[in-house]
Amino acid sequence: MKKIIIYTLKTIVLIGLLMSSYACSKGDDNINDLSETIYVRHKQADMPAYIHGNASEKVFLIILHGGPGGTGWGERKNTVKSKIEKNNAVVYFDQRGSGNSQGSYSENDVSVDLMAEDVLALVKVLKAKYGNDARFFLMGHSWGGTLGPATLLKDQSDFMGWIDVDGSHDPKGSYNTYKIALTQMADTQIALGNSVSYWKDVKNLVQNVGANYSDDDFYKLNRETHNGEQKLVDDKIINKLQNDGIEGVQYNLFTTLWNGSKIQSILVKKGLFSKVSFTNRLDEITIPSLVLWGKHDLIVPAVYAQEAYDLLGSDQKELFIFEKSGHSPMDSEPDLFAEKVINFINRHK
Repeated sequence: MKKIIIYTLKTIVLIGLLMSSYACSKGDDNINDLSETIYVRHKQADMPAYIHGNASEKVFLIILHGGPGGTGWGERKNTVKSKIEKNNAVVYFDQRGSGNSQGSYSENDVSVDLMAEDVLALVKVLKAKYGNDARFFLMGHSWGGTLGPATLLKDQSDFMGWIDVDGSHDPKGSYNTYKIALTQMADTQIALGNSVSYWKDVKNLVQNVGANYSDDDFYKLNRETHNGEQKLVDDKIINKLQNDGIEGVQYNLFTTLWNGSKIQSILVKKGLFSKVSFTNRLDEITIPSLVLWGKHDLIVPAVYAQEAYDLLGSDQKELFIFEKSGHSPMDSEPDLFAEKVINFINRHK
């Protein structure tokens, strides 16, 4: 039987659904082992957040998934689930137009700015449910590293820290950076004698795309960054990726794929990769920050790691590079990833 709890907070409505044996709320004995789902209603979108882990200290890590069009639940894997959830509660959020989110908003309403407002609405809902003394950390991976800065630049007052995991703070610069990173990686791997024929083809691709951005050429390069990372796994430059993720049927597959494809298309059409960049505003983010990156990341190349670290305005910041990882260190070096995240949270909670 489902238990529905509705909190009205200006334009936000929270609907808590009983997804496991018990529903936990403020003061519950089970707050040290949360397993529940809430829905955030904000500006014509209903967005689920799956909350798991130890909230005994009311410390919550909100994860912003990649994409655009990924899934919150897809981030619940490996040591995020087995270790980080034991340290603090983790909030896996399906962003607008992603996963199981629903809505009747028009395409004209969709923007990075609106999606950042959704994240802040989530924080208000969590505070309404668990108390104003709840504390929050924000972590963004890949596209989540675009949405994270967009959120913090609106309001960072409720966050104890920012964790940037191979995050795309400069989508606009990705096109030219791809050409440089793919060429450099190709030269390195050819010199090592690794998958020589493949990397020569990569160099030819880079030479044949346009000098200036186009959606078609961008996606050609983007697809090759994913293919290139798989070659690095095959040649044992990157550790084999682990994924002990989704348990049970948490998503309607058709809805998930349709949502993800549509929201990405909308944002790209509006200039995500040709106009959006937060590079010049990173100095306005002043909360404690942890920058985590895979050394061999081609999807959001590692040059952005040093840039993020250098430009973030916090006087408490740290940069760590994973030597055997590409774009997803939580999958390729999961134990070390959890250690870095847990230490950061415990230091700044």
